[in-house]
Amino acid sequence: MAATSLLPKSISHFPANPSSLPSTTTTTTTSKLSFLNQPHDQPQCCTKRTNLQTVHLKKKNPWLDPFDDGPDPDMEYGTLFTDGKQDEDPRPPGNPDNPYGFLKFPKAFNVEIAGLALKVRGDVRRCCCMVSGGVYENLLFFPTIQLIKDRYPGVQVDVVASPRGKQTYEMNKNVRWADAYDLDDDFPEPRVYTDFIGILKGRYYDMVLSTKLAGIGHASFIFMTSAEQKASYVYPNVNSAGAGLFLSETFTAETTNLSDGGYHMYNQMVDWLGKPFRSVPRQPLPPLKYSLSRKIKEVVEAKYRNAGAERGKYVVIHGIESDSQASMQSRGDTDSLLPLHVWAKIVKGIRDLTPVFVIPHERERENVEEIVGYDVGIVFITTPAQLAALINDSAGLIATNTAAIPLATAREKPSIGLFCSEEKAKIFVPDAEEKRCTIIASKTGKLIDIDVEAVKNAIRFVNVSLALV
Repeated sequence: MAATSLLPKSISHFPANPSSLPSTTTTTTTSKLSFLNQPHDQPQCCTKRTNLQTVHLKKKNPWLDPFDDGPDPDMEYGTLFTDGKQDEDPRPPGNPDNPYGFLKFPKAFNVEIAGLALKVRGDVRRCCCMVSGGVYENLLFFPTIQLIKDRYPGVQVDVVASPRGKQTYEMNKNVRWADAYDLDDDFPEPRVYTDFIGILKGRYYDMVLSTKLAGIGHASFIFMTSAEQKASYVYPNVNSAGAGLFLSETFTAETTNLSDGGYHMYNQMVDWLGKPFRSVPRQPLPPLKYSLSRKIKEVVEAKYRNAGAERGKYVVIHGIESDSQASMQSRGDTDSLLPLHVWAKIVKGIRDLTPVFVIPHERERENVEEIVGYDVGIVFITTPAQLAALINDSAGLIATNTAAIPLATAREKPSIGLFCSEEKAKIFVPDAEEKRCTIIASKTGKLIDIDVEAVKNAIRFVNVSLALV
């Protein structure tokens, strides 16, 4: 009998509920987590909370952990890191006498120990945003970055974008670092690929967001950053197979081209980022805003003065047909450039203002002078920040569906948008009247067939409005 009593009691393999374990195991676990609970002499005001991972996931992926049966129904949180938003952490100042800096650890980062608030409240101290596309797509991501800053106070936001898209973040003060890496390259060089993974992994990100449609290749790239939360758009077809194994949250795009969504192309990610959580209400999406440095304004002012224009007395013309990558088109609207002979007819309706053509390449200067004439201004601009400064000092804008339209509407500049169809106009410029944007759409579905007389009438209306102002 003595030998029999020493044998361990038999327990079932893989218990379905953690509460089904023996009482000794439950007591030990509770004692280890006693600092999360209220003292017994205080009133119990805590409510049962769901697990953070369960809140973030729309539907549990059984392949992530086959032995995970969900949150513990007996788990109760105390008052530590449970409600409200995160706080901005103080950081000791840098030592100017030390060439290596002083305590160059990121904010809220403790060596080898993850922050408790990261697990309990879902704090995000460092966030990396991988934005696919060019200038237009990165510009429309600005409100999402501002939402992240508002939702997680003190967060440091870094961006990974294409070399052309990286130029956009010259106008965004919320971004700490912007790295140039071509996310749309399906076959990157191995040395560049592995080196960039090491860079991202060494920054200890808490959250990684990606707007590139992910398959198993891009999902594994995000997984190797070792971030706690990994969210990305995935393909709406079979190409997304296996991507969910490496991601914490997935957003299925409606089409294989995310830019088809226009101004609200990131609505699924925005809805997930701004969702209510415990006592934190839903975070609204702020409008598009950007900032311009004094140096950029001075450089652009010198350019348009050399072209014969004065501040507030010229109209920006953007969207001439060219094969340059600096045209700042959207991937969701490839028919968004007009040939110069059409622009020559449009600018004849401008009175009392100087038309200033924005050329993406110097070789277009001779074409503008030959077709349009020598009495117009010509400015060579390739960066979105300089284009924004040019629009900011102008009286208005006439452009096709390029990055110039959101740049003008963000500063409430009167603008005329030329689109190939009404559907494209509604998608890319919602609430156009409130944004002081007059929409002129082609009736045939092709931009080249746009009604020039309708554009001239809109120009006369804008001229009257400016005169009244």
